[in-house]
Amino acid sequence: MTVFFIGAGPGDPELLTKKAERLIGQCPVCLYAGSLVPAEVVACAPEGARVLDTAPMTLEETHAEIVAAHARGQDVARVHSGDPSLYGAIAEQVRRLRAEGIGYEIVPGVPAYAAAAAALGQELTVPEVAQSLVLTRVSMKSTSMPEGETLENFARSGATLAIHLGVRNLREIERVLTPHYGADCPVVVAYRVGWPDQMFIRGTLSDIQARVRAEKITRTALVFVGPVLGEIRDFTDSALYDAAHPHVLRPRAVAKG
Repeated sequence: MTVFFIGAGPGDPELLTKKAERLIGQCPVCLYAGSLVPAEVVACAPEGARVLDTAPMTLEETHAEIVAAHARGQDVARVHSGDPSLYGAIAEQVRRLRAEGIGYEIVPGVPAYAAAAAALGQELTVPEVAQSLVLTRVSMKSTSMPEGETLENFARSGATLAIHLGVRNLREIERVLTPHYGADCPVVVAYRVGWPDQMFIRGTLSDIQARVRAEKITRTALVFVGPVLGEIRDFTDSALYDAAHPHVLRPRAVAKG
């Protein structure tokens, strides 16, 4: 048997990859993180499948389900939100599978930051404005951050920040980032991206906390910070399609005019 760690995307069932949908539809056991993955995503599980919401379960309990499925020779669809490579909490599960010789495969999914950018209708890397995106988080009640991976260190780069688990720590985010980005730096808080009640709150470092408080949002939100989130009209076109810039697939420059 095989355990398939499947990225379900941010919540919209239509953002499942074809491979993800196929695997969920054929595995006799489906374990999904119901706090972040809507039941509609796993509705394609086969009739009679053992479908469990792992939100109230411990790591030991979910692993016991996998071991039992292994004994029965049944494949398992282990469905996580977004993409499993980013805050997917799969490393500790994989460690146990390897120790017991249980096979696994990882199926990528659409990460929340990509779905949010699509819903906002914008690119996150604009020439001469922003060419880097830092995916990070704040500690709060979760595992502490490694030494050196601080908001202040990332802020020194001036890159666009996508901050997970930060919506309840906006005051600290404002305090740390304002010296580097300025009080008027654009901020977008993306709430429950891909779900029917998704919401995007726009503001600046100086006022985003009040705007989020007014909407009573305390969880399941991604905080974006950076100039690229503002209304930018005066920027240089990418050289990728510039007629004056030849490349391997367009080896000759095309004269303008």
